Amino acid sequence: MTPLLKTDALEIRTAERQLVEPLSIELYPGRVLTIIGETGSGKSLFAQGVVGNLPAGLHAHGRVHFANGFTEEGREDGRKKLWGRELSVLPQEPWLSLDPTMRALPQVVESYTHVAGRTSSDARQQARTDLKRLGLEGAETRFPFQLSGGMAQRLAFAATHAGGAKVIIADEPTKGLDSARIGEVIALLQAGLAEGGALLIITHDIEVARQLGGDVMIMLKGKIIETGTADDVLNNPQHEYTRVLLGADPTRWSPRKRPRPQGESVVTVSELTAERGGKTLFENLSFDVRPGEIVGVTGPSGCGKSSLGDIILGLAKAKAGKVAHAAGARRVAFQKLYQDPVAAFPPTITLGRNLVDLVRLHRLDASRIEGLMTRLRLDSVLLDRLPGNVSGGELQRFSLLRVLLLDPVFIFADEPSSRLDLITQKEMIELLVEAADKNGTAVLLVSHDEALVDAVSDQRIHLGTDVPSSQPHLPQRTALAANV
Repeated sequence: MTPLLKTDALEIRTAERQLVEPLSIELYPGRVLTIIGETGSGKSLFAQGVVGNLPAGLHAHGRVHFANGFTEEGREDGRKKLWGRELSVLPQEPWLSLDPTMRALPQVVESYTHVAGRTSSDARQQARTDLKRLGLEGAETRFPFQLSGGMAQRLAFAATHAGGAKVIIADEPTKGLDSARIGEVIALLQAGLAEGGALLIITHDIEVARQLGGDVMIMLKGKIIETGTADDVLNNPQHEYTRVLLGADPTRWSPRKRPRPQGESVVTVSELTAERGGKTLFENLSFDVRPGEIVGVTGPSGCGKSSLGDIILGLAKAKAGKVAHAAGARRVAFQKLYQDPVAAFPPTITLGRNLVDLVRLHRLDASRIEGLMTRLRLDSVLLDRLPGNVSGGELQRFSLLRVLLLDPVFIFADEPSSRLDLITQKEMIELLVEAADKNGTAVLLVSHDEALVDAVSDQRIHLGTDVPSSQPHLPQRTALAANV
């Protein structure tokens, strides 16, 4: 059987050093290969090298082959003409694959008409079917910026899948999605396999790798350290790093149990109601957050979790209700960790320059940067790079570094670990817990990971009509929501 995609010793380099060691893979019809590894280990760079869209200054060496007979050196760019037809890409950041000036439905219709060659009426009908299946039937006329992160990810998947390419490369295809939506995306990916397609998946989600099956590779610092079937690698790991990675799953964390913090509330929410697009997200929600308290917020994609945090920060308006902040708190002391960190960094300024400007603007202690970078395992060489030239996980850790430099009294953490591997996720969440415990920072933590929220939260808020089981020690509030 001829592989749909094959690489011969494909490596990724800068002019000075090797970032990903030579790697040969073969993707056959009906098969999936999942690459798992630490944030910044080179997984996404390898996928970009296969596709031919590496960031400036990086180059792929080796050869790439396709089943239609096309082959070329990794440094060349002739395979761009195969994009959408033979090779389809779902990037880690959905905003990178969506047209910000185009509404949701036309983005999917365009793929069906211009790539798959369907008639306009057939394309529109199929696009509506796809959006409905992904729970986006109410978002057909919205622009990408009007969608939640999870909704944007589903839209990007629909537009990518519409071209009919046999080889799909998906970089974190389920990030930011609740468990029901993850199951739907996995079902769509499996349907593509059943039709003779092949998948290369980059993911931090061990459960996604388990459900997709096929083969798994574990990557560490640009090198594959373990490979085999999903069943063998994930259930009987041989390498110590793989065992540590699997052991960092939130289901194995010890719950954070302590008396509820005392003191004047940092944030008080009273009878809050929010809408989006004329539909109610949640209503009559009341709670307060005290110094050092972590409040976990869960619920289905698009139910208003991010909207809640934005309303508290004054970035969005509520339909009704009131939000009060502690008297005397500086505005800059209320900070947000974005679900999509790329949206929080100017694209033409290096990360180092960004930190220098922050220190100068707010008269901060620059000597703290080195210690925080060490704690977050951020290499100093990254300071010379633009935000678009680092991994999503590395950029998210820079986001946390920047927030912690400001000594915040309140952090709205919107899916802060959705781009991180399990090990780095645990380290980052531990830093948030440390900020709460040692500095008295209040945290509103949004996550789809019920186990993670249960492990670190002092109280829980669930937005939606479906109330999940929760740890008995956590106070829990539920607000009715329209799942849009």
